[in-house]
Amino acid sequence: MKISYNQKLKRLPPYLFVEIDRKKKIAREKGVDIISLGVGDPDLPTPKHIIKAGQKALEDPKNHQYPFGAGLKRFREAVAKWYKSRFGVTLNPDGEISSLIGSKEGIGHFHLAFVNPGDIVLIPEPGYPVYNTGTIFTDGVPHFMPLLEKNGFLPDLDAIPGDVRKKAKIMFINYPNNPTSAVADVKFFKKVIDFAREYNIIVAHDAAYSEIYFEEKPISFLSMPGAMEVGVEFHSVSKTYNMTGWRIGWICGNAQIVKGLATVKDNYDSGTFQAVQEAAVEALESSQDCVEEMRKTYKERRDVFVEGLKKLGWKVNVPRATFYVWANVPKGYTSEETVSKLLESAGIVCTPGNGLGASGEGYVRFALTVNTDRIKEALNRMSKIKW
Repeated sequence: MKISYNQKLKRLPPYLFVEIDRKKKIAREKGVDIISLGVGDPDLPTPKHIIKAGQKALEDPKNHQYPFGAGLKRFREAVAKWYKSRFGVTLNPDGEISSLIGSKEGIGHFHLAFVNPGDIVLIPEPGYPVYNTGTIFTDGVPHFMPLLEKNGFLPDLDAIPGDVRKKAKIMFINYPNNPTSAVADVKFFKKVIDFAREYNIIVAHDAAYSEIYFEEKPISFLSMPGAMEVGVEFHSVSKTYNMTGWRIGWICGNAQIVKGLATVKDNYDSGTFQAVQEAAVEALESSQDCVEEMRKTYKERRDVFVEGLKKLGWKVNVPRATFYVWANVPKGYTSEETVSKLLESAGIVCTPGNGLGASGEGYVRFALTVNTDRIKEALNRMSKIKW
C-alpha cells in the first residue's frame, strides 16, 4: 500500500525540538553525559499542594465524564480573579475566558477560526514554531516580522508593507519573548493596538512566560486601553507552576474572538479534563510562594550562567524574563555550527537560533532547565572548547 501524505505536511519545516531530541538520543547511545539546555521544559516539580488537589479531583466521579465546553465555571472564575489581582484586568468568566488543552493547542487551532486561504498571518521570527504551522494548515500566508537586537527584539510595524497590512487577519506577538527574553512595554503595546484597529487585525498575544521575571513585572497586553477591542491573550499554568505535562491553559479577551476558537474546539475535542482544571484552580487561588521560589531559582541560574558566559568571552544580554538566554555565537561560527560544536565537544544541547526563524541566525538559545551544579559543569566544559 502506498501512503500519500497531505501536501500541507510536506510544507511543514521539521519540528525543531523533535530534531534536538533525536540528536540527544544519538549522543546518549554513545555514552555521552548530556547537559540539556535545549527544550524549554522546567525540571522543577509541580508544587505538592497542586498535585494533592489533582489527586483529590481524580477520585471524584463527576470528573470522569466528558468535560465539554469552555471549562468549569470555577476554573474560569479563578482565571478572572488571578487576572484582576495580577494585571488589574477585568474579565467576564462567561464569554471572555475559555479553557485550552495547553496554550499550544489553542494557538495551533486559532487559525481555523479566522484564516481563509490566502489570508496573511503576521508572525514574529525568531519565534514559537506553532504560529507558522497553524498558518500552513489553514493555507494562510505567513509574513514574518524580524525581531532584531537593534529594535529591542520588538517587531518593526512600520516596516510591514501596505498590501500586507490590508490582507493580514492575525498578528501574533509574544512577550516576555521566546527565544530572545525581551519584554514589551506600554509604548509598544499601544502601537500594536493602534495598528490592529486601523487595519482590522486580530492580535493574539502569547503571554506564557509572564510570571518568570527577575526585576520588573511584565504587563499584560489586555491591561492596555483598547486591547479588548482587538485581541486576546493566551496563557497557561505550564511555566508558572511547572505543569507542562498537565496540559491546561486558556484564551481570554475579546468575547467574539474567544467564541471563534471555542467553536473550533467544540468540533475538535471534548474539552479540558476537569480534574486538571481543579488542580489549576488550586494553583491560581492558593499561595503564590511557590512561584516566587521558582523565580528565585531561575534568577540564580541566570546569574551564574550569564556571568560564566561573559567570562568565556560570549556576548549576551542579561535576560529580564523567561528561563532562556539568547546568546551571540562565537565569531566565525553559524548557529548550527555552534550547536554541533557544543554537543560534540562538550555534550551540551542548545537550540540554534535560525531554527526558530531566519533572523535568529547568529544566536543560540540556552534553556535554564537544569540545576546550578549542572550549569557550572556546562560552563566548565565550555571553557575547554577551542573556537
